[in-house]
Amino acid sequence: MNVLFLGTGTSTGVPVIGCDCAVCRSENPRNKRLRSSVLVRTAETTLLIDSGPDLRAQALRHGLTAIDAVIYTHEHLDHTTGFDEMRAFGWKTEARLPLYAGTQCLERLRAMFTWAFSPQNTYRGYIRPDARDHGGRPFEIGDISVTPVPVEHATVETYGYVFRADGRSFGYVPDIKRLPEASAPLLRGLDALAMDGLCFPEHHTHLTVDQNIALMRELAPTRGYVTHSGHRLDFDELAAYLPDFMSPAYDGLLIEP
Repeated sequence: MNVLFLGTGTSTGVPVIGCDCAVCRSENPRNKRLRSSVLVRTAETTLLIDSGPDLRAQALRHGLTAIDAVIYTHEHLDHTTGFDEMRAFGWKTEARLPLYAGTQCLERLRAMFTWAFSPQNTYRGYIRPDARDHGGRPFEIGDISVTPVPVEHATVETYGYVFRADGRSFGYVPDIKRLPEASAPLLRGLDALAMDGLCFPEHHTHLTVDQNIALMRELAPTRGYVTHSGHRLDFDELAAYLPDFMSPAYDGLLIEP
């Protein structure tokens, strides 16, 4: 199993439109962050986690032409509005595309993309979703087992996920403000864990960098990654600040947990 970070930025991406801060003006390619998304892959299975507004650019950058399923963390626009780009994944197959999410997210997707979920959507080549409400319960896609992890983020139902295959484990929690006590054991002791770290100042819906570090120390992954980062975080400065077992994620990072 390996994990490819397609994007590691927050909802605005980095650089931010109209901003002239040092990070937005930086020439360091690791300070260029598309909206957060990852691919989790084995030799048999390719899973896309979230379909954000940068999906087209991400797919072209990495030669992504086929996926086996999409898994959604939550309904916010920076994680869902690349939905229409997924029609490209249906051009070479008659199969419907499985979409896994919680109840609230699936309801929002049906409301936003009504035509795709309509019984009249029989056009070959357009995205034909197969919506699957996981209800917070573990499930399997191909040779990858997936465990939903309920977390608190804003006012919407939000999940992180733990992926296991080939004897390896990877946790992905791009949006979180608080980890419920019952969810903590699901993320403890993983081979790799990527988690929200938006900025240094306190934020009302996201972890700060220091809150991320504290939670990582508690959960004790072998390797920890900071993702979903804003434009006030310089990659090199953040890398120097983090403890030895942690690193900033960056667009294009490939890890093998």
